[in-house]
Amino acid sequence: MHSTFSDGHLDLPDLIDHYGKRGFGAIAVTDHLCEQHSLLGQAARLLDRTLTPASFDTYLEQLDQEIHRAWDRYKMVVIPGFEITKNSLNFHKSAHILALGVRTWIDASGDIVDIIDQIHDAGGIAIAAHPVPTQRVEAQTLHLWSRREELAEKMDAWEVASGKILFESVVASGLPMLANSDLHHPSQMSSWKTVFNCERHPEAIMRAIQLQKLDFQYYTDQVKSPSMARIKPLTSSLKLANSF
Repeated sequence: MHSTFSDGHLDLPDLIDHYGKRGFGAIAVTDHLCEQHSLLGQAARLLDRTLTPASFDTYLEQLDQEIHRAWDRYKMVVIPGFEITKNSLNFHKSAHILALGVRTWIDASGDIVDIIDQIHDAGGIAIAAHPVPTQRVEAQTLHLWSRREELAEKMDAWEVASGKILFESVVASGLPMLANSDLHHPSQMSSWKTVFNCERHPEAIMRAIQLQKLDFQYYTDQVKSPSMARIKPLTSSLKLANSF
């Protein structure tokens, strides 16, 4: 999910409380880190919609404070990271990569393979974000999917869902998968989520992603009271997909 450090609507404390009060065991905060020199990257910087070298240390400092508070108050793990954001007017040249567990600055203007290597060198894992059409009227990020055979051995997982949309082409691909809300606004809480049966620890969770020891469920944030949130049963088609 994203905070006000990029294009999210909630600041970090509110974001942590939003999930903690609903009983989530783990979340990942991945604010956008855009290319610095591209036209769209410069626009994101002017609009304060991206992490920058000037804001990066402050982001990590505030995130560390919230990581400790989330555990003390909710026993909720918060995995730090960011979303490498390479935007282009040509959707087939656009690519977003989640860097989970990374605390070092990575230049988003670099080569995709080099970026993934830097994520791994920093002890993190790389996730291809919304790599196929999202079925919404919005900018698409299709570059990674066009290179999926080349990147299959590099990428740790590919988003099988973003928000409410399940990506059937990713389900059918046999690639390792991950689901998340890609939350920017509280109204986006109802979405596909990843369920882990592992130790409540960042390294254990990231290892479960790499080993695909996980499951997926659709979460419906139905109501005003967090205690009344519901999880709908997993679809049979996704159960089969997760048995690859």
